Amino acid sequence: MKKIITLLIALSLTVLFIVSCNGNKEAQGNSITVMVPDWAVPSDEMLNAFTKETGITVNMNAMAWENIRDKISIAAAGGTAAADVVEVDWSWVGEFYSADWLEPIELTQEEIDAMPSIQPFIIDGKVLALPYANDFRLAYYNKKHFETAGITEAPKSWDNVYEDLKKIKAAGVTKYPFSMPLNADESCTTSLIWLTYSKYGIVFNEDGTLNKDAVLGALQFINQMVNVDNLIDPACKTSTGMDAYRRINSGEASFIVGPTSFVSRVQDTNESQVVGDVIPILLPGATGPSPKTFALPEGVGVIKLSKNKEAAMKFVKWFNSPEIQKQLNYVQNTMPTRTSVMEELINEGKLKNTGALLEESKLISSPFPKGVPSYYSEMTTAIFNAVNEMVLGAKTPEQAFDAMDAKIKELAAR
Repeated sequence: MKKIITLLIALSLTVLFIVSCNGNKEAQGNSITVMVPDWAVPSDEMLNAFTKETGITVNMNAMAWENIRDKISIAAAGGTAAADVVEVDWSWVGEFYSADWLEPIELTQEEIDAMPSIQPFIIDGKVLALPYANDFRLAYYNKKHFETAGITEAPKSWDNVYEDLKKIKAAGVTKYPFSMPLNADESCTTSLIWLTYSKYGIVFNEDGTLNKDAVLGALQFINQMVNVDNLIDPACKTSTGMDAYRRINSGEASFIVGPTSFVSRVQDTNESQVVGDVIPILLPGATGPSPKTFALPEGVGVIKLSKNKEAAMKFVKWFNSPEIQKQLNYVQNTMPTRTSVMEELINEGKLKNTGALLEESKLISSPFPKGVPSYYSEMTTAIFNAVNEMVLGAKTPEQAFDAMDAKIKELAAR
């Protein structure tokens, strides 16, 4: 009898141990860590609703954007995950893919088509992250400035832009009617990319090298605008990209190509002196509006080393869902990445003064034939340094092209 009782007790303890272990595993699987910048943090109400719906507890780790990439790299080198879900900037994708840090995300073609800004996050047919904040290049023109100079139509091509801005300057409407980032930083690189892409339809060849005719043509155009015709304020050579964009708000510039956030910024009385005068229009192209624009979205992805990949994947898809995209706009003022949500917010009047915003959002495509390269961080340094040296007069457009071309060929050959 004692043996039976002892056996029953041992079995009971074993069952309790197994249940306890399974309970711990289940608890671990139902809790994830999410590392994103503060502007991507959902409200407590949103997170509580997610937990109620899925049973997954979310631990938010809000971190400075510029520190996230290093945190992910350092953790991966040690064989661990910095978080289950992490911020993935469009420019990091190639590096992260090369290092095999991200778990591919399964999506239908219909889901992919619903958000054009997903393009930078796809390499070799694999979706590596889902965009939560949309940012693509859109043109803005000060209608009042143009009309004062006798111009009755918005510019459609880059030739139109050039001729119109010369008229505005000659009429004394403003001294420097065009503004674009030209300092030695990332915004200068992306400016060369969107100008080349919209004006010539190509930036990089299939092998990752620069298309000489297109890029050199864009460099010559920039040099003409800034150093020959003096249509761009010399201050843009050393100021931040945001300062260059803000010249449209102050009324100093008549035309810019800039972030989608300026749809709202130009109408904000707290930061704009030209409320009601500036209209978002389609990016100019070679002979008319460009059929392409360049997106710089931010996304979230699942770290391959995560021990909670299933729960992390649920969060990523929830974060990108139409309803949450809409709520993020309310909470964080992020621009939706889904065309349907953007259209809904426009129809509701939540997004105002949108002009060509919705139409432009449907023209997003990637200038990188095989996806953002793993060496992007080195490539961008070569580009913005060469452009900045050119506008400062240290290099001709040809010399600037040769400098960046040599470095990119070296990187592409690795």
